[in-house]
Amino acid sequence: MHIYIDFFGLHIASYGLMILIGVSIANIIVRVMAKRKQQDFNDFIILESYCFLGAFLGAKLLYILVSFRYIDWSRIGDLQYLKALFSGGFVFYGGLIGGILTVILVGKIYKIPAGEYIRDYIFLIPLVHAFGRIGCFMAGCCYGIRYSGPGAVVFPSGCFAPSGVKLFPVQIVEAAGLMAIAMLILGLQMRFSWKYTVETYLFLYGILRFILENYRNDTARGIYWNFSTSQWISLGMILFSVVCIMFKRYQME
Repeated sequence: MHIYIDFFGLHIASYGLMILIGVSIANIIVRVMAKRKQQDFNDFIILESYCFLGAFLGAKLLYILVSFRYIDWSRIGDLQYLKALFSGGFVFYGGLIGGILTVILVGKIYKIPAGEYIRDYIFLIPLVHAFGRIGCFMAGCCYGIRYSGPGAVVFPSGCFAPSGVKLFPVQIVEAAGLMAIAMLILGLQMRFSWKYTVETYLFLYGILRFILENYRNDTARGIYWNFSTSQWISLGMILFSVVCIMFKRYQME
């Protein structure tokens, strides 16, 4: 559990390293699956590249929105403060929304069937996200509430989490849940040619995140009518997925 990993004198950020591992594994999987599906891997790389850009902007924008009152706007012209503001602080849901919208837009521009790629490879989002949560655990960010039951963790000094205090391992629990979602969707695709991959992901992760928000210690990101910002978005995702499934089934009748 350290923010940086020493590798031959280099200080590598734990979170960034885990994301890199997750993305690398995801690309290997796509390389194999795209060949079987007779899809152009280069099209995927184009969508993926723009997805990262959209996800970065979306995650940062939502962070600014939910943390608006905690930002010292009087120092916004200070380059050091501005650098610190943009180098840290991201909200996953903002990245998810920004990334998907960007992929859809780029698909139209480049004449790439973005919907097909999203449907076929949506399981990679929870897969990479799981590695990201492991990175969160290693760095101590997105930490859980005080907890002394089974599996409690104590972070060392130098992490984002308070040191010497027993906390709920919410990052690891979420990583396990995300990995299970990814494997379930992939299994349904391979065995049943499952058509509701996107809806399944939105529904299951919405439930997972809504529950785990109760065990996260980041109320600074906004509580509205007893629910956090992420819980409201989770409810919206759950409702949206149910409506989409009902609509698709109605069209098939």
